[in-house]
Amino acid sequence: QVQLVESGGGLVQPGGSLRLSCASSVTILSLNYMVWHRQRPGKERELAAGITVDGTPYYGDFAKGRFTISRDNTKNTMSLQMNSLKPEDTAVYYCQARSTAGTTRGDYWGQGIQVTVSS
Repeated sequence: QVQLVESGGGLVQPGGSLRLSCASSVTILSLNYMVWHRQRPGKERELAAGITVDGTPYYGDFAKGRFTISRDNTKNTMSLQMNSLKPEDTAVYYCQARSTAGTTRGDYWGQGIQVTVSS
């Protein structure tokens, strides 16, 4: 019932920046948690950053100091500003949301978006 669509990926040089966005088909106020994951080829999925409905952010260790998560309640989007990108950030990034109550109750995933960091 909830659709998540990622955008903003692409190719960037090491040290550069990208901004990813995740658009929700429902008000994000109904989503208790929204999370960005990094999935590198052949490696386990990693938490990049997350944000709660009350606006509390949290970050995976590799993202601290480089990535910033935010939300726009009027646009029903969650964004990930990625700075100082490294080749090891090359991955598919997934948006995940979880709702614990109401008609939106469930666990939802976007299709993923490619980020490539290369010179």
